[in-house]
Amino acid sequence: MDIAKQVGENLKEARQAMGVTQAQIAKELHKYQSDYSDYETGKVRMSYELIVQLCKRFDITPNDLFGFEK
Repeated sequence: MDIAKQVGENLKEARQAMGVTQAQIAKELHKYQSDYSDYETGKVRMSYELIVQLCKRFDITPNDLFGFEK
């Protein structure tokens, strides 16, 4: 599987586990909902800064986001 799609799926799961919508997260990031959706579908790759920001927001580690196991 493409790493961007895997990260997007993990991002979506983390967001849903927190009970927030794409629109809510997009607003926090000062982006359009459609732009945020592109992260979850793997259409757009995220910057390092955004990865860190989202991991903090969803209380997950980059390993969780990338699907790495211990």
